[in-house]
Amino acid sequence: MHIKTQSEWEEEMARKILDVVRSELYLSLRYMDAALSKMPWAADEQIHTFATDGETLFFSTEQLLRVWKQNPVFCNRAYLHSILHCIFRHLWLRGSRERVLWDLACDIAVERVIDSLNLPALKRPLSWIRQKTEKTLSEEGIVAPAAVCRWLRTRDKRELETLRREYYVDDHRFWPQETELAANPSAGEDWQKLGSRMENELETHGQEAGDGAELIAAQIRAAKSRRSYQDFLRKFCALREELHIDPDSFDLGFYTYGLSLYGNLPLIEPLESREEMRIEEFAIVIDTSYSTSGELVRAFLRETFTLLQKSGVFAQRCRIRVLQCDDGVRDDILITSPEQMERLSNSFTIAGGGGTDFRPAFRYLEQLRQEGAFSHLRGMLYFTDGKGIYPTKRPPWDTAFVFVGDRTQQENESSLPGWAMRLTLDPEELERGVTSRF
Repeated sequence: MHIKTQSEWEEEMARKILDVVRSELYLSLRYMDAALSKMPWAADEQIHTFATDGETLFFSTEQLLRVWKQNPVFCNRAYLHSILHCIFRHLWLRGSRERVLWDLACDIAVERVIDSLNLPALKRPLSWIRQKTEKTLSEEGIVAPAAVCRWLRTRDKRELETLRREYYVDDHRFWPQETELAANPSAGEDWQKLGSRMENELETHGQEAGDGAELIAAQIRAAKSRRSYQDFLRKFCALREELHIDPDSFDLGFYTYGLSLYGNLPLIEPLESREEMRIEEFAIVIDTSYSTSGELVRAFLRETFTLLQKSGVFAQRCRIRVLQCDDGVRDDILITSPEQMERLSNSFTIAGGGGTDFRPAFRYLEQLRQEGAFSHLRGMLYFTDGKGIYPTKRPPWDTAFVFVGDRTQQENESSLPGWAMRLTLDPEELERGVTSRF
């Protein structure tokens, strides 16, 4: 019979506590059942609280046993805190932002959600600092950590240190570093799917979910809208035949057998073309109303053109129309080569400055299509940072409205047509030419 050592007994007790914590959270948050049980537990005495890398939930045995005796609610909150980081995919969305500010922004975003849940298992008195901070964020319409990061940059060092102490809950040491953001991409994708499932459940059973459900859904949407811009552009690709050798269809056995049998006559040769996903015809519309920043537009064009070339979806005979439109179409440029892309992104100048009306661009593209200027128009990106008048009828091509910043997304969300896709880009990441990996 094996006699447990003190450390083995303590870890066993810690795991029983985790069982109780998870069960209590499950009874209060039924829509989070899959998330709460997704990660296995592992003791790690190098940390002093909870920590996760997206695949395992690490805990400190000593801290868990000590805190459980004094304040079980803190254990519930800390467990949920780490889980929410994964659901909102904070581990994979930092990009080039400063690590210290990003960690604090994510902690604030998560604690704000937990504070809003108003559940006995999570209830704690809110300090004056916390009340003031969360009220300010609500009044300014700040939801996503990227926006919280921008807000934190306006605070002084003393206030940042106060906020860090107030909102510190778990250890972020296992989060991917900037150069290792794709270290465990499958974990990020799994959490993205789980978050989408939660969002659907919250939309279906919003009233039953109780307080805080709306803020949880908003955080999930914020994370989802910052998925890879490159993946988003692939939605506009079409299957077409490219003229180059297709090694996948080549059978080396028949080739070498023919050479050995006839000397210089292979029985089969590789195909000289193959089908691949390519963008052939595409439209980019720039909102050039009075509120549009010229530098931000140039950054958007540079990022879009760079990703089109790097991703391999730019067809050899691609035709891209770049329109400028405020309350009417002010400019139309046809791009047929990467060289033209580069010249435009470097020398782009704003034409316009009136109000925002999205309809003229749609009418103009439809006219071009009717005249034969387009034969296979796959999609349209409409880059805008303001509210406008949307078309009521769905066009015969896929359409996506690209917004910049959180407030713009919130203002346009209610009026965006159901047939349109939505993507929100962070202005800081856009200006630095860095997109989210997931």
